[in-house]
Amino acid sequence: MNSDLPETAAPADDTPAPAPAAPAAPVEPAPVRDATAELKALFPALFTGKPKPVKLRIQADIQERAPGKFSKAQLSAFLRRHTGSTGYLIALTQGRTRFDLDGNPAGEISEEHLGAAREELARRRGARQEREQAEQERHQLEAQQRRNRAQLLWDFERTTLTEANFCVLKGVVPEELPGLLEIARKERAEAPPAPPRDARREDRRDDRRPGGGRPEGRGPRRPEQRADGRRDQPRGEGGRPPQPGRKPAPQQVEQPAQAQMSQMAQALQAATRAAKAEPAADQPPAQDPAE
Repeated sequence: MNSDLPETAAPADDTPAPAPAAPAAPVEPAPVRDATAELKALFPALFTGKPKPVKLRIQADIQERAPGKFSKAQLSAFLRRHTGSTGYLIALTQGRTRFDLDGNPAGEISEEHLGAAREELARRRGARQEREQAEQERHQLEAQQRRNRAQLLWDFERTTLTEANFCVLKGVVPEELPGLLEIARKERAEAPPAPPRDARREDRRDDRRPGGGRPEGRGPRRPEQRADGRRDQPRGEGGRPPQPGRKPAPQQVEQPAQAQMSQMAQALQAATRAAKAEPAADQPPAQDPAE
């Protein structure tokens, strides 16, 4: 045999190597059956009505009173929900006594547990206020955006500018304008119709009575009371109401015609006598006899 010839290579094994075994999927635990109804039926003095602070290590007492009826997972889930409710925490901060399965006092609440309950209530109160504030701000923002879109549509339907100039004027990206207008049109179509003006005017006057009638339960209007609610006052001289604090002017008594004629005759006689008593203008003045 010629040793210089190359040795024939052994045929390669084409059998694929076995794939590694896939890791086993974790087995999910079976859901824990809710035992709330059964526990309330067995121990109504503790678990029904207004929440009561439960006795420490109450889970062991339940298993002792109802052996084999509830699993540890069932009791843990129930007690976690029961003692973590807001109503239970409030009851814990308002009382000082814990209660057993029969509703009898079973120890006092420690300051540590009392402080923890107060802190948790404060945390929940703050979180609720933050959620309410965020919700209110979200509603306000949505309402403002809706008004802005309505105004944008109203201006766009009445403008004489080109679309490009309109976008510059309103500060809107041209690519976003069609979408905003479409949303605004949809919101306008979904908005409830505004009541007509006549209906609004009638709503404002619905409390008035037809024919000037008075409301039910009120008697007839007095003669001296005007329709507008003011009372007529007695009129004085000249048709004007009398002024408070002022005395009425004395009225002049008219004299008979004969008395007036007599007074005129007396005045004429007095004037005649006075004329005769005066010296004539052309007579010289009287001389003193001593001169």
